[in-house]
Amino acid sequence: MEQFLQVGVISSTHGIRGEVKVFPTTDDPARFKKLKKVLLDTGKERLELEVQSVKFFKQFVILKFRDIDNINDIEKYKGRSLLVPREDAVKLEKDEYFIADLIGMDVYTDEEISGERRFGVLKDVMETGANEVYIIDSDEHGEVLVPAIRQCILDVDVEKRIMRIHLMSGLI
Repeated sequence: MEQFLQVGVISSTHGIRGEVKVFPTTDDPARFKKLKKVLLDTGKERLELEVQSVKFFKQFVILKFRDIDNINDIEKYKGRSLLVPREDAVKLEKDEYFIADLIGMDVYTDEEISGERRFGVLKDVMETGANEVYIIDSDEHGEVLVPAIRQCILDVDVEKRIMRIHLMSGLI
């Protein structure tokens, strides 16, 4: 399991006083109001930044960090991820998972009872209006899209990194 979870990506600067536009990668952008600090992944290290203020503009979150008061101090971090430690992440409901915990998970179908023959690997999660869709990279069938609904997703074991699915007719 990932120790740090991404909550956003710095897309650009905002003004000249060190504010940044952040594209939220969390289901609930309002969670930024409660954030006291974030970790900025610079590519070489993780810098702890204290959140001074939060505003919202269209689909973006405008953040101001304490002690960063100049556009030149923050401009070099465009495109970089903002992370939070797992213990500061939002609490999940039953049958909810962090996408970072699902990516790379081995996927088996309900027909492969013994679990010896893997169907594929969960490559990505697509957000749609009704429900999420899991993109599974299958050796035999290529890319397979499976809706994240109870009829298809039978079991998810985050610790063992295994997912069991039921392939409804027409999915392949």
